[in-house]
Amino acid sequence: MAESKKYEIAVVAVPQYIAEQSDPANDNYVFAYTITIDNVGTVAAQLISRHWIITDAGGEVQEVRGLGVVGRQPLLQPGEQFVYTSGCQFDTPVGTMRGSYQFTAVDGKQFEADIPEFTLAIPHVLH
Repeated sequence: MAESKKYEIAVVAVPQYIAEQSDPANDNYVFAYTITIDNVGTVAAQLISRHWIITDAGGEVQEVRGLGVVGRQPLLQPGEQFVYTSGCQFDTPVGTMRGSYQFTAVDGKQFEADIPEFTLAIPHVLH
């Protein structure tokens, strides 16, 4: 089996605007996002850390690094998923997030899983 297929993680993000926590008159836009992390490889692996690149509509970039996600470092068996919801706040009605998760497989190999870029936007602002 190809080495890359042993260590393969699929990541899907579903963003949501949280209108009741936002205050557009004061440039405060709150979003939640639900992430599904799916071990589609053949080796169990533990999520160790995360790296986010967060960009608002004005081009302002923030990088966030930290251990685990929502206080957890899940061990995913092949075929197992981990789903969590988190949030972020922007000064603009649109922003993007992308990044990576760092994993350690049970055989000791360290590898990364890309988090594809996704857009957070208030309703009806984008076509």
